[in-house]
Amino acid sequence: MKRSSSTQVQAVAQHICMSAHKARRVIDQIRGHSYEKTLMLLELMPYRAVYPIFKLLYSAAANASHNKNFNEADSVISKAEVNGGTIVKRFKPRARGRSYPIKRPTCHIIIVLKDSSKKKTDQDIFLETKNVWRDPIIERYIEKERERERKKKDGAKNKSTWFPTWGKPKSSFPLVQTTKKLLHRSPGR
Repeated sequence: MKRSSSTQVQAVAQHICMSAHKARRVIDQIRGHSYEKTLMLLELMPYRAVYPIFKLLYSAAANASHNKNFNEADSVISKAEVNGGTIVKRFKPRARGRSYPIKRPTCHIIIVLKDSSKKKTDQDIFLETKNVWRDPIIERYIEKERERERKKKDGAKNKSTWFPTWGKPKSSFPLVQTTKKLLHRSPGR
């Protein structure tokens, strides 16, 4: 049995007649955007996968407003994924009694809308942190960013640790003098 979050609503479209790769390139563009911005993005995209995704997004918004009384303007696409479905296999007759196979791929699309105006409950926090895989490199980067923010708040100045060995460049820098000498040479010498 699936537990549903109180601030999330999902809609599922199964057996859509297109490859998962073609639908995924549209889904990757709309993930994380608000509902209204997503509708504008979908209207401007030239792909064939836009139409079923548009219908599914509209269905998810209808589910949210009818079942959970969400405001469509405050909803955000928190999760959008495309999985491969079954492959429909047919045969096309060819010359001399032969046949060529035709494979028509299908996909399953899942869109989850989240209401950004409502606060998270304990159940929502549990469901978000459950089975989350975290990359250790990204975690180290986040920790370093937090340390930098703490240092800024403490009033520590960000000074560069690298200094040139020759100190500050002066006007009597030897390279400048040699280039001046080369420039002032007469062409006859």
